[in-house]
Amino acid sequence: MKKLADIIRDLNQVQIHGDAQIMISGFCLDSRKVQKGNLFVAVRGSAQDGNVYIPSAIQSGAAAILCQQLPDRPEPAVTYITCDDLNGVLASMLNEWYGYPSSTVKLVGITGTNGKTTTATLLYQLFTQWGFKCGLISTVQYRVHLKVYDSSHTTPDIIRLYALLDEMVCEGCTYVFMEVSSHAVDQDRIRGLQYAGAVFTNITPDHMDYHGTFSKYIAAKKKFFDGLQEGAFALYNTDDPNGRIMVQNCKAAKYSYGVKNMADYKGKILDHNLFGLHLSINKAEVHTRLIGEFNAYNLVCVYAVAELLGHQQEEILIGLSTLQPVEGRFEWFRSPEKNVIAIVDYAHTPDALEKILTAIRKIQQKDQSLITVMGCGGNRDRRKRPVMGEIAVRMSDKVILTSDNPRDEDPEEIIKEIEAGVQEVHPSKHICITDRAQAIKTACMLANFSDIILVAGKGHEKYQEIKGVKYPFDDMEILKTILLN
Repeated sequence: MKKLADIIRDLNQVQIHGDAQIMISGFCLDSRKVQKGNLFVAVRGSAQDGNVYIPSAIQSGAAAILCQQLPDRPEPAVTYITCDDLNGVLASMLNEWYGYPSSTVKLVGITGTNGKTTTATLLYQLFTQWGFKCGLISTVQYRVHLKVYDSSHTTPDIIRLYALLDEMVCEGCTYVFMEVSSHAVDQDRIRGLQYAGAVFTNITPDHMDYHGTFSKYIAAKKKFFDGLQEGAFALYNTDDPNGRIMVQNCKAAKYSYGVKNMADYKGKILDHNLFGLHLSINKAEVHTRLIGEFNAYNLVCVYAVAELLGHQQEEILIGLSTLQPVEGRFEWFRSPEKNVIAIVDYAHTPDALEKILTAIRKIQQKDQSLITVMGCGGNRDRRKRPVMGEIAVRMSDKVILTSDNPRDEDPEEIIKEIEAGVQEVHPSKHICITDRAQAIKTACMLANFSDIILVAGKGHEKYQEIKGVKYPFDDMEILKTILLN
C-alpha cells in the first residue's frame, strides 16, 4: 500500500479531483480484475474505451481512477487523476510504485520480425549458465530466474511488465532479456523503462492488420531505438536494408552485426548440417548445436550482446558451444523405424517460412523428400496467406495446407486464401486437410524412408485457438505419438 500523493508527487501535468492522501493497493487495467483499493487505468484503445468500465471498476472497489477526461458524473468517494498523456503518467506512477526497477538491472530489449524469441532465450541461457540470475520476457514464457510463468503476450501490458521487473529485482536478477514487439512500442507498454541495450534483428512485412503499412511498422520499431539514452548500446543487423534506419538519430552507441556485409561483429558459416553450425565470429571459430543460416545471425547477435555487456571472447565462445535450441524453433527428432526427420518450427511469416525451408534444403539429401504442413492464423494479416502458400509449394516437394489458429475465422476460408498463391505455382503439389492433427498424421503416412517433415506455424504453442477457446494441441507431441510408437 502506498499513498496516492507519494506516487504522483513529481507529476505536474496531472489534475487531482478528490483526496490525494488515500492509500492505493495496486494498479489494474481490467475492470473485471479490480480489487479493493486499486487504481483503475481507463485506457482508450483502438478496440475498447476503458472509460466505459469506470463504473464497474468502482463497484469492484477501485479507490482511484486514472483517465484523460473526468466523467460527467464522478463518484464523490473516488479520487480521479486526469491528464493528457495517460501512458506517460502511468509509467511515472509505476516507476515510483516499484522504485524504478529497470535501473536496477541491465535490461536488453530485442525487436524485429523474426529471431526475437531465439535471441532473447539464448541470452538468458548463456548468462544463466555463467551463474547470473536472469529474467526472460518472451513469446514462449516469462522467467524470473528459475521460476516460469506462461506468456500471455510477446511483451506484456505495462502494469504486468513493471510487476515482472520488480519481481526480478527482488529475486536478485542482474540481467533481463526481453522481446519488444511493435505493438508494445506503439501502445507505450515499454514507456519509462531504462534499457542498457537494444537489438534489431530484421524486418519484413508483418502485422499489417494492425499497422496498416510497412512504413508504419518500421516506424514503430524505430521508436524503440529513438527512446534509448546515452550510455546504452544499439545493435543492428547490417545485412537488413532497414538496419541503419533503425539507429538513425539514436543517442545510444551504435554497433552492427552480420554474416554477409561488413560489421563490427562479423559471422561466417564454415559448415552446417543437421547436428549444428560451425561458425567463425570475428575470426574465432565455434561449433554450436543450432541449425540454419538464420541461427547464424542469432548466434552472432548473442555474441555481440555478451561482449557489449562486458564479457570476453573466449568465455562467450565456450558458452555458445553449449547452448540448446529453443523450444519450437527448428526443434527436431528422427524416428527409429523409417528414419524420418520431423521438424517443428514457429515460422508464421513469409520471411520465417522461407528461411526455415532454405535451411532444410541446404541439409536435404537427394533421396529425401520434404513434406511441409502449414496454415495461417485467423484474425491476422490476410495479405501474407497467398505469399506463404507460394513459398511452401515452391520450396517443398509436397505441401499439406491445414488449419493453424483460426480464431474467429472459418479455417476452410483461410486455406482457400493460402491456395490463391499455390495455384499460381504448382497446384498438383499440395492437398488440403482442415483438421491439423489429421494433416500431421497424413504427412507421416506419406513420408518414405529418411524423408523430412516440417510442421510450421505454431512451434512452441500447446493449444489451438478456435472461436475464442484454446484447445490443447501440441505439434511436436502429435508427431512423436505417430512416429515414435
